[in-house]
Amino acid sequence: EVQLVESGGGLVQAGGSLRLSCAASGFTFDDYAIGWFRQAPGKEREGVSCISSSDGSTYYADSVKGRFTISSDNAKNTVYLQMNSLKPEDTAVYYCAAEFGRLCGGANVYDYWGQGTQVTVSS
Repeated sequence: EVQLVESGGGLVQAGGSLRLSCAASGFTFDDYAIGWFRQAPGKEREGVSCISSSDGSTYYADSVKGRFTISSDNAKNTVYLQMNSLKPEDTAVYYCAAEFGRLCGGANVYDYWGQGTQVTVSS
């Protein structure tokens, strides 16, 4: 019943932009924090950004600060990740995840995960 579906990934040249979407169903977005994570081959999954429905606070990894922006549309149960000034090192599968405690944290605290969407940035 609970589902998270990512979309918006693709191939883009360095310096370009993409907007990822995470559409949630089967639960009320207001009860969760929504995080974005990414994983490249041979690397650990890393947190990219998070937004909490408790107070609207946001989190960004140092590597994406100033380039990525997270936002939400609660009426649509959708969270977006706007990615600008993309770099080849941003290449990864991007996942969204929901945490019932409405707190942004590490990957192991999240309750639900999407299937991921591939982002490839060419040099």
